[in-house]
Formats: sequence, C-alpha cells, structure tokens
Amino acid sequence: MTPRQAWVLGLASTASFMMALDSLVVTTALTSIRQDLSASLESLEWTVNAYNLAFAVLLLTGAALGDRFGRRRVFVAGLALFTVASVACALAPGIGALVTARAFQGAGAAMVLPLSLTLVSAAFPPNERGRAMGLYLGITGLATFSGPFIGGAVAQGLAWQWIFWLNLPAGLITILLTRRHVGESFGPAKRFDLGGMGLVTAAGFGIVWALVRGNAAGWGSAEVLGALVVGVALVVAFVFWERRTEAPMLPMRFFRSRAFATANPANFLVFASLYGTMFFLAQYFQIVHGDGPFVAGLRLVPWTATLMVCAPIAGRLADRFGERAFVAGGLLLQSVCMGWIALITDAGTGYLEILPALVVGSVGVTMAMPAAQRAVVAAVSPPEIGQASGAFMMLRIFGGVFGTSVTVAVFAAAGGGYTSPGEFSTGFSAGMGAVAVLAFTGVLVALGIPGRASAPRAAAVTPAR
Repeated sequence: MTPRQAWVLGLASTASFMMALDSLVVTTALTSIRQDLSASLESLEWTVNAYNLAFAVLLLTGAALGDRFGRRRVFVAGLALFTVASVACALAPGIGALVTARAFQGAGAAMVLPLSLTLVSAAFPPNERGRAMGLYLGITGLATFSGPFIGGAVAQGLAWQWIFWLNLPAGLITILLTRRHVGESFGPAKRFDLGGMGLVTAAGFGIVWALVRGNAAGWGSAEVLGALVVGVALVVAFVFWERRTEAPMLPMRFFRSRAFATANPANFLVFASLYGTMFFLAQYFQIVHGDGPFVAGLRLVPWTATLMVCAPIAGRLADRFGERAFVAGGLLLQSVCMGWIALITDAGTGYLEILPALVVGSVGVTMAMPAAQRAVVAAVSPPEIGQASGAFMMLRIFGGVFGTSVTVAVFAAAGGGYTSPGEFSTGFSAGMGAVAVLAFTGVLVALGIPGRASAPRAAAVTPAR
C-alpha cells in the first residue's frame, strides 16, 4: 500500500467511523432521550429516521455532485455540514429541534459516505479492492465496537448531548488532513443531470415518508398511500428519464449486470435486518433487564465487535472465492439467529441465553457487507464507480429506514410498549421475527449473485456507444 493509498483509506474510514459512531451512540442513548425529552415511540423513530431520510434521498445527489465538482471538495463540504449539524443536535432544546438537526446531519452524511467509498475504490486496483474495503469496514467497526460503550458511558456519566459534541474535534481534524493529503478527482466529464437529481430526490422522499409515517398515520391512510404512490410513480419517471437523457446520473445499463442487479437488493436487506435489530436491542437491555445505559452498552460490545474482526477477513476471502457464498451465507446466519431470539425471548430471558445467537448473527451480517460492496463496484468500469457507489449507499440506507419502520410496526402491532418489561418483551420478540424474515428474503435474492469469477467483472458493463 502506497502512502497516498494509506491516507485515502485512513481518512475515508475516519469519516465513515464518525457516521457509524453517531448512529450507534444515538441508538444506545434512545432511552435517555425518551426520558429527558418526553419522547414517544414515534419521536424516537424520527430521531433515527430523520437522519436516514435526508441521507437516503440525497445520496445519489451527493455522489453526482462529487463527480461534477470534485470528490474531495464535496467530501470536505459534507464533513463540514455534518459537524455543524452535530453541534446543533447537542444544543437542541426539544425533540423537534433534535429531529431537524438530525436531518441536516443526514444531508452532510449523504455527501460524505458515497464519496468515501468512491475515494477508496478509485485508489485501489480491482485485485486489491476487496481487502481495502474490508479494512475500510474494519476501521468503521472500531466505531461499531466502541459506539455502544461510548454512548452508554456518555449518556449515564455526562449527558446524551455529549455524544454529538464528540463529532466537533473529529470533523475539524479530518477536514484539515483531507485538504492536505487527498488529491482532487472527478468523475466522467459530462453535463449535470439536474432532472434526474430532482426526480430521484422527490421519489426517495415520498417512499421514505410513507415508511416513516405508516405507524402514526395508518398504513391505509390517504397520507401514507398517497406518498407511496407518488414515490413509486416518480421512480418509474426517473427510470424513463435516465434511459433517455444524454448524461444520466445512474445509467440503467448498470442493471444489465447480474452482480449489480442482485447485490444491491441483497445489501438492502442486510441493512434492513441490521437496523431493525439495532433500534430495539439497547432498549431491550434497559427496559427488560433493568440495565443502565453504560451496562447496556457493554452488553452490546460482543455483538458489535465482530464487524471490526471479521470484515477484513471476509473482504480478503471474497477476493479469492467470489461474493455469492458470503452474502447468501451471512444472511442465512442472521435469519436463523434472529429467528431463534424471537422464539426464546420473554421478560425472563437471561443475557447469556441470547448472546450466542447475537454474535453468530452479527458474524453473518459482517460476512455479507464487504462481499456485497465488492460485487457492486466490480460490476462497473473505474470511471463509473462514483455512480455505482451512490446507488449502493442509497439502497443501503433505504434498507435501514425500511427495516426500522417494519420492525417498529410489528412491535406496535404485537402489543409492544414501554409500560412494563413484559409488554416491551412481547413486542421485541415479534420485531426480531420480522428481522429474521427480512434476512431470509435477502438469502433468496443473494443466490442470484454470480459465482466466483476468474477475473474482475468491471469490463462486463461497458459504456454505451
């Protein structure tokens, strides 16, 4: 690895670290936020999904802006927005202000994360890319490993607001080092797809709004059905626009590649199952087991530590053996383990009874992540990695929103609530059953990923002539 590659990998991973840490410490602190700000279940869902809503609908736009105006420039601008929004979260006087600031955090993350993946992918040749992505996820795994511990310690020892103050020094240092050590790069020279940007943003907003509002407004309400119909109609319009415009934001020919067309929805379901678990797990330890935030964070460490340990290994093995076995096999482990937790969990279930299933399920998710990423970026030519990365990241975050919304809906429909440990445990078991179904659906999709290839598949998708 050259010094330039090391700087790119380190700084891109640091930025990803910040986003992962923020997501996880918020999850661990949900109980403290609920108590301090008198937040309802819907408000807690918005605390997580406001970030994901802005993130998901702006991801392709962030990647396109980077290709057009410079990847380093837009990456730095996104870091600055994320850092300022983190300060606004820390200063929020109520749940409404917190949700608004979280949305601005998501907008900043939409400029940072797809470009961090693009910078790493472009800096390494195809035969080294899986290892680099494994390291990228492994460094991010440090946040996953430490996030629950930090979130619990801060929420219990100081105040939940300090989980956002942590982003201020990290953001400033990363911005300065990026400007110094990362060179500027651009995507293919072409016109900016303003029409595509508008259509995909409006479509994403409509679909995500329906998912987030479904529990409160009712899945059959005019608001939810209307938003969903409009969102889907705009997706269709976006596809037709991209097929006909001279300079598409997301070329539809990418989907001619079986790897691209199957690894993306499989990864959608990886993150649906992950976020669905993550939303309730720390709350389960605090409400059912009676733990404080700090102890709940410690209990999550064995579950999160697998990402740091297993991601680099899975990335290297995917380079040698192909992606299908790791994506499908990892999702199968997640499905079986979450199904087991759904069957055995009640108000009297001990921590050690569910720990093995948590760890093995997390190993499965960790196997699937770098393999799915490699399959997507290997399916396109190097100049088009930015566009492919944007699509991949958008579907990943949509998966998180979808998984959270489905799990919360099942939790509420099963009678889950916060009035007693038994009531919460009932909803939690049902929610984990929903997670298992999402993961198993991902197994079926992942079986369509091509098997081991003897050469990189980048040449499989050639530019239109």
